[in-house]
Amino acid sequence: FKRINLSVMREDPTLERHFKGHKDTVTCCHFNPNMKQLASSSMDATVMVWNFKPQMRAYRFLGHKDSVLSLKFSPSGHLLASASRDRTIRLWIPSVKGESTVFKAHTNTVRSVDFSADGQSLVSSSDDKTVKLWTVHRQKFQASLIGHVNWVKTAKFSSDGRMVASGSDDKTLKLWDLGSKQCIHTFFEHTGFINAVEFHPSGTSVASANSDSSVKLWDLRMNKLLQHYQSHGSAVNSVSFHPSGNFLLTASSDSTLKIMDLLEGRLCFTLHGHKGPAVAAAFSGNGEYFASGGADEQVMVWKTNFSAEEEDAIKLAPKPSKKQHMHKPIVDSNITNVESGERQVSVLDQPRDCTIPDSEPVNVAPALFSLPSNGTTRMEQETNPDNSIFATTTPLEPQSIPPQLAATLEHMVGQLDVLTQTVSILEQRLTMTENKLKECLDNQQIIALEIKPND
Repeated sequence: FKRINLSVMREDPTLERHFKGHKDTVTCCHFNPNMKQLASSSMDATVMVWNFKPQMRAYRFLGHKDSVLSLKFSPSGHLLASASRDRTIRLWIPSVKGESTVFKAHTNTVRSVDFSADGQSLVSSSDDKTVKLWTVHRQKFQASLIGHVNWVKTAKFSSDGRMVASGSDDKTLKLWDLGSKQCIHTFFEHTGFINAVEFHPSGTSVASANSDSSVKLWDLRMNKLLQHYQSHGSAVNSVSFHPSGNFLLTASSDSTLKIMDLLEGRLCFTLHGHKGPAVAAAFSGNGEYFASGGADEQVMVWKTNFSAEEEDAIKLAPKPSKKQHMHKPIVDSNITNVESGERQVSVLDQPRDCTIPDSEPVNVAPALFSLPSNGTTRMEQETNPDNSIFATTTPLEPQSIPPQLAATLEHMVGQLDVLTQTVSILEQRLTMTENKLKECLDNQQIIALEIKPND
């Protein structure tokens, strides 16, 4: 960790924007690395992409058949991955065209999705108790990481792409080596379910958010607990490191967001803004902003207002070029907890809705195998569920294919999906059989050694 002088911090975090468009709990949010878009997922089965450019409408991506629980922009910002309770992962191009492709191999709810730092791989976790790896450009299932004995809520790549950390309802955090595809360490010290994990930017530690209201920071060099925070009053649902590595942002079911100072090992800010559980929280790539979402169906964008010294330490993405459309609500920054020095930041007025007045988000359905042939426009067909013919698996580039051939391809894709799931199940059973066989052979050797001296 790099030490900074917190006494020169200019002001408390301020609420800059407030987006409304989801019709159920917001489950995840993530900034596009280009800082022109923010994506959010929801229990309403949609993905929203909010454009920061004034007068540019938001996109609502339609395609998932159940709650969307996680999403992530690729490092280039050209792709957006989403994970759903419908057991699929979708890979979207975040534009008005809405092209997407579907990844299927999990046999239960997909809880999380993450890109590797080079953008070449995806990792997903699921209620089928597995972590799966995928190649992005070939769009192929790569491998399963099997070891958890309960739902796997979260899985994240390390910054160097050599490891994956996963957290589960079995109350363990596992570290996986991607070279050998084996678990190299398990942290058993959690007393609650693990809802989220995140690698420190340096790659030397990993944070976990837990259902017992704690946040833990684990040292990966010594494989031991580094820091423990018991600051929330309810389950912690999300964690995000500031790009400098000096701060940790958390979101909790107690309706608050908190920012921990990792250098001092103490709580720095408590932010009140959401009504009901705060489920999602994420810093932007340049560290100047962070976003949050919760059960109140709102997405909020906050400005960190960290010191100039802290901002200079990041040197990542450029600052947004236009700020005239940002609005600052009244913030009470005078409440101080004398014992811990914690700053309470409360939004006193109703946050301003910064979506464009009288303008609904553009509904974007998945790309079709073929263009409409009944005289309606493509956008009309995509936004009318009764007329839409969605493909089971859709290409990233729109193609014009005769309807009969499209139907045949859809059937073939459906059969391939079934085969993929079958192979995944067989793979798991084969692993179990191999383990049993190894156990039998070991026992046989032990028995042989015991009998030999008697002879």
